[in-house]
Amino acid sequence: MEKQQLVQVLELDGSLSKANMVINEMLAIEMYKLLVINRVFDRKLVNMQRKGQIGTYASFQGQEASQVGSAMALLEQDWMFPTYRDHAAMLTFGYEMVKIIWYWMGRIEGCIPPNHRNILPPYVPIATQIPQATGAAWASKYKNHDACSLVYFGDGATSEGDFHEGLNMASVFKAPVVFFCQNNGYAISVPYSRQTASETIAQKAIAYGMDNVRIDGNDVFAVYLTTKNALEAARSGKGPTLIEAVTYRYGPHTTADDASRYRSAEEGEAWKSRDPILRLEAYLSRQGLLKQDEQESVYREAEILVNDAIKYALSIPKADPNIMFENILSEKPWNVQEQESNFNRFMQRSSSIEFTEG
Repeated sequence: MEKQQLVQVLELDGSLSKANMVINEMLAIEMYKLLVINRVFDRKLVNMQRKGQIGTYASFQGQEASQVGSAMALLEQDWMFPTYRDHAAMLTFGYEMVKIIWYWMGRIEGCIPPNHRNILPPYVPIATQIPQATGAAWASKYKNHDACSLVYFGDGATSEGDFHEGLNMASVFKAPVVFFCQNNGYAISVPYSRQTASETIAQKAIAYGMDNVRIDGNDVFAVYLTTKNALEAARSGKGPTLIEAVTYRYGPHTTADDASRYRSAEEGEAWKSRDPILRLEAYLSRQGLLKQDEQESVYREAEILVNDAIKYALSIPKADPNIMFENILSEKPWNVQEQESNFNRFMQRSSSIEFTEG
């Protein structure tokens, strides 16, 4: 079977793959601002983790185009099902920045979506969001709601049963859902070649009679246009699409991971030549839409925006840790009551300990 070629619109030097292709200037500038905001946000949250201000954090740096481009293709009434690495997609679709920070601080407020958007909290278990996105899409179709589901996952998720069950059901019922795989080459530390024998992720859709496309995930134009087309097809009753966005995460799997144990530094440097922000900067410069002072202004505004969100996130009183025992079941079973009791005794003992220098 011949390997699918990557759909690409934006060349590495900022030119377009087709001379007659026209990109909306305002849209391109908006994409650039969102890419920059999300990169600044990601870098600052890594720093927050290093300072002990948030817990273990999953960086998305390098994958911004896949997330921003796809999320921009959604309509207001659509549904988003993100993973623990899709904060750029969430921010682009309208999730409040401070709430994403609270999520990584372990606050329950971080899991409350905005009133005007159908965004699920980040999914941590691998692939569980896929059949749920299919179910939501089927419900939209059943109720005659003009809404699609966009569900994110990594290449490792395609080795899970939930992936195959979700795609099978979506194809059978022509559910209005787009499956968006960010193939960054690694399922934590396991390389692509060790977790699937398929040459591509996209070809896995063939077994389900589903449309599929393989795109350059660092090309924000290709991502946006492909996702927009897939959503329009799903909305018109043509069924789901599987999109494989080939991309790369610059950092480790999470801040608790050491990527140097399974990837070479040379590999990462090679991918930086395909950086999504640099490519879009090159395009905007070629079109006369981005001068040096304007570029600097975009970064300054992003810094202010992110710093303000961080400052506010850290300003509110610390959360009551006992909230972890609430809102689980309508009535607490004996084992949860026991855990809560033991936790409270531990906290009381801890608060009574006096520390002295010496």
